[in-house]
Amino acid sequence: MTVCTHHEVMPTLKQVGAIPLRKMNGTLEVLLVTSRDTGRWVIPKGWPSKRMSDSAAAAREALQEAGAVGKISREVYGNYRYRKIDKGNVRLIDVSVFLLRVKKEKKKWREKAERQRCWFDIETASKKVREPKLRALISELAEF
Repeated sequence: MTVCTHHEVMPTLKQVGAIPLRKMNGTLEVLLVTSRDTGRWVIPKGWPSKRMSDSAAAAREALQEAGAVGKISREVYGNYRYRKIDKGNVRLIDVSVFLLRVKKEKKKWREKAERQRCWFDIETASKKVREPKLRALISELAEF
């Protein structure tokens, strides 16, 4: 006899994210920030906005979470999924990732007190993030 348990499937939510990049002495680097809840390394990401394009929303997140300003790609660079645990609910979130060529880093930005930011080379950055697909997206930047 098979016992079926009913799983409530949460709809997949959409977020936008930015991979902030710079070249330092010929080496491509990625700017990561710590997440507010667990303190692990992530890319700046957040909710899309009806008032702006997804790429503009991703650029806004990079500014708010990392103080990074630059030129955002118009095209989606790639996607990855992660599980967000919110008040005991687990939700699957699909993130559309854009590349941000950082021109300037602000000394003060909105979430400075809540997060750390740090530049890593491609190999180190890909090891720092947890999501396998995001790791792959960062690793692929080496050919960039």
